[in-house]
Amino acid sequence: MHSHSHDLEAITAEIAAEMAQAADRGRVADYIPALGSISPAHFGMAIVLADGSIHVAGDAEVPFSIQSISKVFSLTMALGSVGDAIWQRVGREPSGSAFNSIIVCDMLLGRYEPREAIGDLLRFVRALADDSDIVIDEHVARGEAETGFRNFALANYMAAFGNIHHPVERTLGLYFHQCAIAMSCRQLALSGRYLMAGGRNPVTGRSVVSPQRARRINALMLTCGHYDGSGEFAFRVGLPGKSGVGGGILAIAPGVASIAVWSPGLNERGNSQLGTLALERLVQKTGWSIFDPA
Repeated sequence: MHSHSHDLEAITAEIAAEMAQAADRGRVADYIPALGSISPAHFGMAIVLADGSIHVAGDAEVPFSIQSISKVFSLTMALGSVGDAIWQRVGREPSGSAFNSIIVCDMLLGRYEPREAIGDLLRFVRALADDSDIVIDEHVARGEAETGFRNFALANYMAAFGNIHHPVERTLGLYFHQCAIAMSCRQLALSGRYLMAGGRNPVTGRSVVSPQRARRINALMLTCGHYDGSGEFAFRVGLPGKSGVGGGILAIAPGVASIAVWSPGLNERGNSQLGTLALERLVQKTGWSIFDPA
């Protein structure tokens, strides 16, 4: 992976200009009105380098619903509280269904009341980004709860097999709220710094997770981070990444950069159409793919 410096200002501006011109922007998720009403014209990108410098382009300061990207943070928190026992209940193989994340929420409830658990997750994300303005979009959370029939079905199904240990409504309440965290590309890229830096916050030097756990989270992001499009993403982009149906993607170039992109239009696999393309362009221009020889 090349670490020599590139003119990232020029590269991000160039990518944003190309994305602004793109005709095929994918389809915005519309299973809840709060997501369906967002314009597919948006595109934002933020890159935080290991030296702390930040490069942004487009709508990098506009908050959006991070949805499944929140699973990276709840998994990190659960590893902190449960440790590697988590792998006895959560699989490591990619699957078309994203229900393992509900189990992670259930594990967090082992330590907290639902309101405390979401409060702690929000505090954790704010601390990672060093930004106390990050909030939960209650409008989105309500919409999730009103339409989450499949999640209720899956959670009840898992409860029947003994893999949900708390009342399903409480576990899902936490899950819907974590998905409704709203962040901008800048905030999201800052939050991912510990995964770029071997589990440490590079600014404070404080450890968030051990280097081994950071590596494992990155490995899971690479193999499972994009639903059924994970192989395609590894093929085209070659970075650990986690997408959400709000159109965001957090991608990590280990040792080099934490990158967040956002464009609400999704491809047929439920990942940001232009976000994926932008990351592909970025890697082509920088050589940051983990599969590129240094």
